[in-house]
Amino acid sequence: MLPCVRHLGNYRQPLLLAAPLLLFLPLPIAVPTSEAYCGFIVLVMAVYWCTEVIPLAVTSILPILLFPAFGIMESRKWSKRELVRFVVMPEDESPDEEMQIPEKKANASTDTIESKDNHEQVNMYKGLTLCICYAASIGGTATLTGTAANLVLKGLINQIYPENGDVINFASWFGFAFPQMLIVFVLCWLWLQVLFLGVNFRQMWGWGIPRSSKEKRAYSVIQKEYSKLGSMSFAEKAVLILFVSLVVLWFTREPGFVPGWGNVLFNKGGKKYVTDATVALFIAFLMFIIPSQAPNFKPWNQDKESSQENGSVKETTEIRKLLNWTTVQHKLPWSVVLLLGGGFALAKGCEVSGLSRWLGLQLMPLQQIPQWAIVVILCLVIAIFTECTSNVATATLFLPILASMATSIHMNPLYVMIPTTLSTSFAFMLPVATPPNAIVFSYGHIRVSDMARAGCLLNLIGVVTVTVAINTWGYAMFDLGTFPQWANTTHVTHK
Repeated sequence: MLPCVRHLGNYRQPLLLAAPLLLFLPLPIAVPTSEAYCGFIVLVMAVYWCTEVIPLAVTSILPILLFPAFGIMESRKWSKRELVRFVVMPEDESPDEEMQIPEKKANASTDTIESKDNHEQVNMYKGLTLCICYAASIGGTATLTGTAANLVLKGLINQIYPENGDVINFASWFGFAFPQMLIVFVLCWLWLQVLFLGVNFRQMWGWGIPRSSKEKRAYSVIQKEYSKLGSMSFAEKAVLILFVSLVVLWFTREPGFVPGWGNVLFNKGGKKYVTDATVALFIAFLMFIIPSQAPNFKPWNQDKESSQENGSVKETTEIRKLLNWTTVQHKLPWSVVLLLGGGFALAKGCEVSGLSRWLGLQLMPLQQIPQWAIVVILCLVIAIFTECTSNVATATLFLPILASMATSIHMNPLYVMIPTTLSTSFAFMLPVATPPNAIVFSYGHIRVSDMARAGCLLNLIGVVTVTVAINTWGYAMFDLGTFPQWANTTHVTHK
């Protein structure tokens, strides 16, 4: 039996590619409707996304290929509407993770090398490494650009509910998500402290306890490394100023409680001429023209000629800008662009085919359940599901369905879409759940049981905090007690 299973394992990829096609093929054959065709495509993509048998970004291309083939949507219309959809790219938490882990490892190794059998030091190292990956996931929920799942929500709301009045923007999202992020962050710290170091807070803060020789040596090492950094360069100062300007412009464009500069100067007559993407593009444009060195009031690009006694030598000195296109080509996460575009294509196909409306009607019995209970159940389901899949894939798969459900039962779509989007980032139990978890686990100093033990309660803490947030200050911020007029859309069924 084992040799047979081992032999099948060699054909895992072709089997996973073919199995969903064969398994779900009877659906469009038995029910030759646009809803069934779209359902077949959604199910196949869901399996491919969950198993990652092919890259997530490649799976996202399937709607562009299959929707025209099944007569759901014209390729020409899709290209015009969705080719250039999103320009604000998320800030990936994984690079920060990769920079922080060696730093924490160096700090913790001062003690662990000298006393490897010391249980307290081993727990200290586990707590330090886990706090980094958990903080990366939690911190990404605070801003709209913190993780790609938040951008999926923003894009789907604008696509499904085009008359939403820009209800989700950088300022409104930060106003809601930042307080809940702080709460989850503090509770995460307390839980890791209790789990790995106990409840001796006096010892943790060093109240009345003299520093040991090892602590003094570690502190001196940190001071030396910090001194090596030197003062900030002109490029660093310029990038800092641009980043602060970006955040300020995002916050003040349409703060909600007072008229923002976007409404006063540009957005008039009910039209949105300026959005968060406009601000991002403006700052990006400046980075392409601002030099990386302090200008000396001469042309930035110039040829300097220097003559020598034996001849003349021309030296071309080109002052680099803060950003160049080569760097963009290498560093921009194009896979995320494809994943976002594929998600928007999937949502549009579900709407055009009528699948979204059909799914919403099937979920009508949920109208008998209190809305807060629906939110709790869905957040738990999403938090469990995202342990095994990408948070972007989870958001892309579930949010269009939840939007249809909310519209069908006359529930404010934001009531379910915001907390479930945040729940996709609460994947703390398994190394495969998020890139930060995988990076921490790859160092080999923690076991799966350590991560599962710490992450189980954190998942529950995240879900409870989000549901409390959406039912308190979120309820008032987004007026969730009413069914908004912009959500009363008319779905067009494809014939």
